[in-house]
Parts: sequence; structure tokens; C-alpha cells
Amino acid sequence: MNSEVAKKNNVTWFNGYVTQEHREKVHGHKGAVIWFTGLSASGKSTIAHLVEKELHKKGCSTYVLDGDNVRHGLCSDLSFRPEDRAENIRRIGEMVKLFVDAGIIVLTAFISPYRKDRRMVRSLFDYGHFLEIYVECPVEECAKRDKKGIYEKAKAGIIKNFTGISAPYEPPYTPELVIKSQEEDARASAARVIELMEEYIIVNRTLKAKK
Repeated sequence: MNSEVAKKNNVTWFNGYVTQEHREKVHGHKGAVIWFTGLSASGKSTIAHLVEKELHKKGCSTYVLDGDNVRHGLCSDLSFRPEDRAENIRRIGEMVKLFVDAGIIVLTAFISPYRKDRRMVRSLFDYGHFLEIYVECPVEECAKRDKKGIYEKAKAGIIKNFTGISAPYEPPYTPELVIKSQEEDARASAARVIELMEEYIIVNRTLKAKK
């Protein structure tokens, strides 16, 4: 809710007595968003879950948000039209903002095809608390990997507004990391993400695993 709408509705943000810094101290690390973006079947979810597994071993407090899972509940009322895709990402952005305020490392696996929507989510966070990971994979390879048959349905016109087939995907200009999943093993990709996060520990103290 923007400030003008909040003012009109007499809604005031209440700052609690336990701050984000207090919560982060309990977790032993900063809250952050690791935002995976790319085509369906590019490998986003697999890599996100592998990263979470490694972070969990380090004692980090984590959660993975998957595109299909979110559309089962929070965004079950939305279609795949451009305006609904934007609303889908807006809701997710507000949700992950709460996760970060709670001191959680949240890993998201959403196609999130539009740059403006990803920029909007990034704008919700201070520098170093949002890392964008572009999982790049040719649409032909994604279609080969597809076990659900959705690419075939999209090509046949059964599924409308399908990213990469009948709807556009806008690759990020300057993501923190690009993973070419056609050329790289998922575990190796996950290790690269962990390395990136460790780099931000040094520079920004964004993440610090418990000893």
C-alpha cells in the first residue's frame, strides 16, 4: 500500500519493539532475498532448493518460495495476463519483504518475466539484501526438460500467455549472477550462488552463517 492510499484509509505503519536487527542477531545472519528468474524448466527451483539445503547445513534460517506453490494460495485468483503477472510479483515482493524483516534468507523461484516488476521488488530492499540470479537456458532445452507437457500445450495454443512461447521474457541487464543451466550442473550452480553470498558477507555483512 503506497503512502497516499494508506493516508486515505487512515492506515499507519506500527514499528514493533523487536527490530529486524534483533531478529537477525538470533538467526546469526542478515535477512536477504535470493531472487532466481528464468524460463519455466530452466532449473530455478532445483538450484534454489540445493542452495537452501547447503545454507541449512550452515545453520541459516531459510525458506524457498516456488512459483507454482504461491499460485496455489496467495495468488490463486490471478491469471497469466501481463497485469496479473505484475500483481503476482507485487504480492510476492511484499511477502518477501516481511521474510527479510524477520531475518530470514528467502530464496524465490519465479519466472518473473518483466524487468520493471523485478526492479520494483529490488527497490524494496537496501543494497546487498537483494541478489538477482538469472538462470539462462534456451527455450528449446527447457521444452526438452519439461515433464509436465506444458510447452507442448503452449505450442498447440492450449495454454495462453506462456512465457517463451506466446508471451515475452525480458532477461535482466545486470543480475548479480548468470547461470547457464544448459552448460552447468545444478550442484555446481548452487555452489556458485553460495560463493556469491559469501562475497556479500565480506563486503556488506549481508549474510553470516552461524558458527
